[in-house]
Amino acid sequence: MELVEVREGSARFLVPKAERIYDAPVFYNPVMALNRDISVLTARVLDPKRVLDALSATGIRGIRYGLESHAEEIWLNDISEEAYTLMKKNVLLNFEGELYEEGDRSYLWGEKLVVINKGDANRLMAENFRYFDLLDLDPFGSPMEFLDTALRSVKRRGVLAVTATDTGVLCGAYARACLKNYLARPIRGELCHEAGLRILIGTIVRYAAKYDLGVEVLLAYYRDHYFRAFLRFRSGAKKAEKSLFRLGYLWQDESGKFTYEETFLPEKPKAFGPMWLGPLKDEEFMEGLTKELEDFAPAHKKTRPFVELMREELDVPFHYDTHALARRHNLQVGKLAGIIEALRERGYRATKTHFSPTAVKTDASFEEVLDVLKSLQ
Repeated sequence: MELVEVREGSARFLVPKAERIYDAPVFYNPVMALNRDISVLTARVLDPKRVLDALSATGIRGIRYGLESHAEEIWLNDISEEAYTLMKKNVLLNFEGELYEEGDRSYLWGEKLVVINKGDANRLMAENFRYFDLLDLDPFGSPMEFLDTALRSVKRRGVLAVTATDTGVLCGAYARACLKNYLARPIRGELCHEAGLRILIGTIVRYAAKYDLGVEVLLAYYRDHYFRAFLRFRSGAKKAEKSLFRLGYLWQDESGKFTYEETFLPEKPKAFGPMWLGPLKDEEFMEGLTKELEDFAPAHKKTRPFVELMREELDVPFHYDTHALARRHNLQVGKLAGIIEALRERGYRATKTHFSPTAVKTDASFEEVLDVLKSLQ
């Protein structure tokens, strides 16, 4: 395996040389540097003591947690022998100390404890019950096969950071797979990305409720080819029930008008869900991210503007894609800034949304949004 050295954030590390990232024996995707930037910022805001990167590959995510946050104990894990070997090399490149090996596990004691494990992620999490303050699940595809053990391994007031890259499933291209994996009916069209993210969160809420864990969404977003959510757990049956009551269903008709309702069972046919209908961000947490960015140098050039966009985004369920509405109603679409300004002049809140560059988040009704589009012809 030929290796090349690259840099990301404060880390320098080795990755396999390959024509395409998917051809490499150990996976590393530089595009996900933004994902890792926000993960590190989250750790800087929350200040967890023990962190697990359950599916580490090269180890870059866990290494950055160790270098760029105050975490005292960082665990890296992968089932691949090649990944395990590479993780050890990369840890030694970034932390002072000697590795102590014991079977399929290595330890590095220095300013921080770094644990490198070779094994099945589910087994590792099952063996470390209620141990981690921050548990990061970043799989290739769906996180569902790891969810139960993750919910038992994270502390009852801990944080789960979870990625899902099976966007085709959550966005309705493979509806039967979504039903199988997430026990939910997805929607296609302009609302699919937000609905897919909410289905992911809703499924985690239902799984967490079994353990009397409520869920607080610190931040959840869609980007590139993946969904990402940072979820803080609240211990207690009442907290779990409160979270369950934030689940519900979405409807959309041919005009583009959507409705949604927080309810245990849908009262009308053709419902999409169940899905999370609560907030997708916590304002205090977002202020913390913004403040940390003042002294943090992101590895990805788009991290800062992306966080700013999400901080300013109106946090209401679903959005209106102006291009989709224009197509549905045979209208010429105006500039998004003009549409947002017109809605604000009518007394409504309106912002851009990270879900689509042509969409608006607003508390205006469908009829008002459509009237604004018509008025700008």
